[in-house]
Amino acid sequence: MPNRVSNPIHQHPNSSQEVSPETHPSSQRGSRIVASLSLLLMGVAGCSRLAALPTASPSNPEPPVVAAASDATTPANADSLAPTNFVTAVVNRVGDAVVRIDTQRSVSQTPTEGFNEPPPYFQPPFPGAPFPNDPAPAEPEEKTQTAMGSGFILTSDGRIATNAHVVEGVETVTVTLKDGRSFKGNVVGRDPVTDVAVVQIDATGLPTVTLGNSKQLQPGDWAIAIGNPLGLDNTVTTGIISATGRSSRQAGVPDKRVEFIQTDAAINPGNSGGPLLNQSGEAIGMNTAIVQGAQGLGFSIPIETVKQITDQLATQRKVEHSYLGIKMTDLTPEIKENLNRETGLRILEERGVVIVEVLPNSPADRARLRPGDTLQKINGRVTDNADAVQQAVSRVPVGTELQVEIRRDGQTLTATVKTGALPENAFQ
Repeated sequence: MPNRVSNPIHQHPNSSQEVSPETHPSSQRGSRIVASLSLLLMGVAGCSRLAALPTASPSNPEPPVVAAASDATTPANADSLAPTNFVTAVVNRVGDAVVRIDTQRSVSQTPTEGFNEPPPYFQPPFPGAPFPNDPAPAEPEEKTQTAMGSGFILTSDGRIATNAHVVEGVETVTVTLKDGRSFKGNVVGRDPVTDVAVVQIDATGLPTVTLGNSKQLQPGDWAIAIGNPLGLDNTVTTGIISATGRSSRQAGVPDKRVEFIQTDAAINPGNSGGPLLNQSGEAIGMNTAIVQGAQGLGFSIPIETVKQITDQLATQRKVEHSYLGIKMTDLTPEIKENLNRETGLRILEERGVVIVEVLPNSPADRARLRPGDTLQKINGRVTDNADAVQQAVSRVPVGTELQVEIRRDGQTLTATVKTGALPENAFQ
């Protein structure tokens, strides 16, 4: 019968605050090898956006209008054409609810050092000689940075879903509808953990996107993407669902808490925040990330996640996520050997998920978990890799008690860990 790790009677008086991991003894033991491991942080992760779609530059001019050949039977308005297949039917039904989002923000930029150096023909005549009029160091310049993304309308009164990275740190937001009307956008809230944001515009009677069910998706199902890649408004691409349930690490964005939909429908910078649709024209995801340097590898946030987060942002302006407060990695014989040698830990297991660091005053710290513990099960379900642990924690509300089974020094132990709220400064 497994032994139980006793929980401490008292909590640290500052338990609600995050403390720098460098101040914790357990973090010092693993500091020499953490850099060499592919670590997954439950709660405090570096905000690297390796595969997140960058917002596109709006430098592209409006696409030219090509006049059609004269034909008495051709309607003057293309919208009146009868759909020729299910894709055109979907575009006709949903296209008006997909928007373009232009953003601006001020950035400080120092001119290139080369511009402040004297030209070659003014160089001193011999090495080491002073230049008589050495220019002063360049002052940083304030410049306006512009970018663009996509979004789709959720409610007829102007609630719009987009990616959090599209509106990160921006000062102005302009939303342009397919009919050409433009509105000032207000960022209601953004959740960097799932990369979902809500923008509100002052309008009524707007067309909306119907939300579908991504849980019923199967590889091979049709997928349609609509957005504004590289400033090319209202671009439509098609493909299939390549896979479902891809982890954030597999998608190249390990700091996110999403089980992504993978598609080969072409998505590019500027598609961020646009909808991924099924053959019925229902939104099944939000296009978010691509694998750089590859073709046909795009990732979308499931629509259930989008709805959950946008609802919370619209009503509460913030989202709470459960976390444990550990750094962990999938255990291999090589990692086991390195950890035991470099940190003085005594890891006996060959496989599993090993805790490399426990953050001070975190739920894991209060439950007496420690570096070297190998996670085996959460609530009776086997956790054979770090992604499984991440998903098990992400799926439960803050304050949920989890029964965590671990291996420590050759013994099987259980601990009750009450999940905490992911600190707001986790990505700073």
